[in-house]
Amino acid sequence: MRLVRQNYRNGAIGGALAGARGTARPAPTRPRTKSHRSRTTITLLTVTALAAGCAEATSTTVKPAPGQQLLKAPPARAMDAYATKLRQEQRARAAAAKRWGLAKPPLPAPPAPKKKPAISTRTGFEVDDHEGLPPVFTTIPTKDKVVFLTIDDGAEKDPAFLRMMSELKIPYTAFLSDYLVKDDYGYFKKMQDRGVVLNNHTLSHRYMPNLSYDRQKQEICGMQDVIEKRYGKRPVLFRPPFGSYNEDTLRAARACGIKAAPLWNEEVFVDRWDYRELDRDLHPGDIVLSHFRGKEHWKGTMPDMVRRFLKLVTDKGYAVARIEDYL
Repeated sequence: MRLVRQNYRNGAIGGALAGARGTARPAPTRPRTKSHRSRTTITLLTVTALAAGCAEATSTTVKPAPGQQLLKAPPARAMDAYATKLRQEQRARAAAAKRWGLAKPPLPAPPAPKKKPAISTRTGFEVDDHEGLPPVFTTIPTKDKVVFLTIDDGAEKDPAFLRMMSELKIPYTAFLSDYLVKDDYGYFKKMQDRGVVLNNHTLSHRYMPNLSYDRQKQEICGMQDVIEKRYGKRPVLFRPPFGSYNEDTLRAARACGIKAAPLWNEEVFVDRWDYRELDRDLHPGDIVLSHFRGKEHWKGTMPDMVRRFLKLVTDKGYAVARIEDYL
């Protein structure tokens, strides 16, 4: 460093740089010693190397893709990459919608809330001593314009439904009954592998208030065991068959590890919607029910049901969100 500073004061660096710019600079007037000439030579070599390096760095650029502008700053490149990803996802969603006969692509869900909303039992849905029992609710408190699709039992096992929901990237939650799924556990394993959470709908889909506490506990805990054995994890959500329950139902559910008992505010079929509310409309955070059904029970298929569901939801400006992200 002393060498560079000394030569800068002596005019060596300044002269070299000035010469590179084509500007004449008078040579030093004092006599040059051998040592002086050596230091000057070293400095000139250093400046030449630095200049060459800068020229090489300046001339090396990344060519932009056709039709795109080169963005040199890393934050700008990150923003451009994110925007490109969103455009690609939008095009893929539009193409999938067209393949599955939808007039409009489904709206993407907003990011999951960082702070989960507080869940409490809906007024009028309480049991006599509800404190400490799983909450029962039909809507999740949120300002997001989202609804949640839940599908019950497991009778129909339509491969087209799995493909449709995967290609459209529509989240949903399943509530399974063992007597209907046990002939093809593998179908619901494929569903789980696609990110669907498998929850408890009892072993045999009985009307729970007619059963004793012990019998209800057997129905709920037994299904917990089945799902854990087949799919590796005990559920925390439980839906009583027919939406019917009493205090024993919720006490048994709590004893089996259940944290919440979501019901529904709307139900969608192949040919119609049913509503719990008098205004017959969707609301932010509503839970929508459907069933694993096919032409044996409906006037159409599960993809037909999904088309009816998505048409109304999308037309009203709602996205379909993942219920587990809000609980």
